[in-house]
Amino acid sequence: MAKGYWINLFRAVKDPEKVAAYVKLAGPVMQASGARFLVRGNPAKVFEAGLMMRTVVIEFESVEKAIATHDSPGYQEALRALGDGAERDLRIVEGAG
Repeated sequence: MAKGYWINLFRAVKDPEKVAAYVKLAGPVMQASGARFLVRGNPAKVFEAGLMMRTVVIEFESVEKAIATHDSPGYQEALRALGDGAERDLRIVEGAG
């Protein structure tokens, strides 16, 4: 079974306190689901049409596990805490291999 990758780009952070509240709630949900954070931070360099945006890449045992984590009550609570605190681009992608 191919791994699932949760890729989250922060286009804008509007309220750092709401983002902090989201992180506090989302972190334990991710850990409980077996997620492994591979990338957290700003790009060292961007090329072509790339934008300088905070990027988070999280590995899951499968796409299904990543989607189930997103849809879980705990993560939905974290999203409510985030509210309009950030504009994000989130996608879940199947790993190659």
